[in-house]
Amino acid sequence: MPYGLRRFQRAEALHFITFSCFRRLPLLEAPEPKDLFEVVLEHTRARHQARVYAYVLMPEHVHLLINEPPSILVAQFLKALKQITSRKLRGDRPQFWQDRYFDANIHGESARAEVIRYIHRNPVKRGLVASPEQYPWSSFNHYATGLRGAIEIESEWTARLRGPLIAIKPR
Repeated sequence: MPYGLRRFQRAEALHFITFSCFRRLPLLEAPEPKDLFEVVLEHTRARHQARVYAYVLMPEHVHLLINEPPSILVAQFLKALKQITSRKLRGDRPQFWQDRYFDANIHGESARAEVIRYIHRNPVKRGLVASPEQYPWSSFNHYATGLRGAIEIESEWTARLRGPLIAIKPR
């Protein structure tokens, strides 16, 4: 880890994660690697009971807004995700992902909304599409329609599907 870089895990915060393909090459440019990444992300999310609040798969990097999975550290979650996708996508390359990742703790509703907006606007800002709903490899369409995509997104839609929380009174 570089000097001075501190990660705050088990801080009961959301994590805005960014990680890049090796040497920022556009290894996720084609639809097939992005589709495979979504399958692996959903499998890893479900296995570790993580909650994904937003994501976007760009040609050379990934943005995620996730919680802290209950049984493992965020770093371990990302290691599992990157190892599985690397094995499946690396091909003849020596490496698929950069070793490091960016992680920022997100506190509060306004900060969460700002990060989600940033994630969903990324393909538009890069000129890949004219509007976020045109980009299929992000969580935007879930937020716009409530429909489940390849990855379960933690939102008001999924909270409604789970039903009301039942409070248990202590005796």
